Amino acid sequence: MNQRYLNIILIVLLVAVVVWIDLPSNPGIKIGEFSRTLDTSLGLDLRGGMQVLLEADLPADTAIAAEDLETAKQILENRTNGLGVSEVMFQIAGDRRIVGEFPGITNTDEVIATLKETGQLEFVDFGDTILPPGTEILTDSGTTTTGVSAADTSAMTEEELLSNVWHTVLTGDQIETVNVDLQNGVYSVVFKLKTDGAKTFANYTTANVGKILAIVLDKRIVSTPSINTPITEGNGSISGNFTYETANTLAIQLRYGSLPIPLKVVESRIVGPTLGQESLQKSILAAILGLIIVTLFMTIYYRVPGAIAMLSIASYAAITLALFKLIPVTLTLPGIAGLLLSTGGGLDANILMFERLKEELRSGRKLKDAVYLSWTRAWPSIRDSNFATLITSGILFWFGSAYGASLVKGFALTLAIGVFVSLFCASVITRALLDLFSNFLKNADQKKWFGI
Repeated sequence: MNQRYLNIILIVLLVAVVVWIDLPSNPGIKIGEFSRTLDTSLGLDLRGGMQVLLEADLPADTAIAAEDLETAKQILENRTNGLGVSEVMFQIAGDRRIVGEFPGITNTDEVIATLKETGQLEFVDFGDTILPPGTEILTDSGTTTTGVSAADTSAMTEEELLSNVWHTVLTGDQIETVNVDLQNGVYSVVFKLKTDGAKTFANYTTANVGKILAIVLDKRIVSTPSINTPITEGNGSISGNFTYETANTLAIQLRYGSLPIPLKVVESRIVGPTLGQESLQKSILAAILGLIIVTLFMTIYYRVPGAIAMLSIASYAAITLALFKLIPVTLTLPGIAGLLLSTGGGLDANILMFERLKEELRSGRKLKDAVYLSWTRAWPSIRDSNFATLITSGILFWFGSAYGASLVKGFALTLAIGVFVSLFCASVITRALLDLFSNFLKNADQKKWFGI
């Protein structure tokens, strides 16, 4: 009896926390570095926003490694999330394209500029020369800028090369960490070098005190600081009249390095939310009507167990929404379809258990024993059906990841989450409530309360 009531108390506490998370006015959660706004994330088809199609900027007959595409996708995700676009989704499409979706974003310039940047940082030896920030230059690291091709460089005389090509002391791949720093109201980008880079940097700065070591990003001068003292610890900073936004943008580009393959924007378009909102409203209406019909059927046919099942399904919906906010999961129309489908699976588990309960009662079992056996003997069927659904979800998720079908991937993810939550609700909440009510109804008319 003590365990029975303890289970009920734990369920009530869980539901209370879940309802608090689901409240639209929830202020969010912040515990140390963990932070969640707990807003419901809507996908591109429901909220509107921007869609960008990127393609490898290489000849059509050039083979592109799948690992390079995956690395480029991860770098793009890191860059755009650093800009605050936390709901962005990137999917590899085919063998040379990446699709990016930015829900709620309509100003495309900053995002596209960040996507296209290679983020190649160089520390360049300028000797006693000072050039203004923004000047495009050539370096001997092997990459050139717009307007100066590799062919142009190879055609220069030795004298022209010494006048036009600057020596790169160190490149950005030796940077270990990058952050934005604020000192006395002045923003700067501070960095720490890896062990090998720190040694190179220490040797160079020790031998060139008083010289100019330019900070160059994508062959464009960011700043031209002089070396005041030897820098032997591997720590440095980049200054240049930064605002927080410009310093953060530079830090993002440096932190996530260069793309393994060059990318070009093939297409970008603004997606309106009108169709999605209409579909969402119709989906909600269909869900409400379906819930009313199912509630009537369950309570009329199964009586008390049916009412318990509906309480379990209500708990399932609240828990699932809370998980979507905590993870977070971006909701799309296919994702909502996966959620509704898993709701049906949750009802199936309850129905299997209740039918078994009826059979046990008809065979003359006591109510308490019948409740226990109903779950024990229905579990193999419940387990197998849900396991098959999870296998299907895994296949769909793989398909969506491999072919850039983000809608299929969203459907598979919400379906899988729903299956796990529905299993929890059936095995914990439904059983606990059924056990509690059976304690009060053990001498009651079984035909009246259980529909036998």
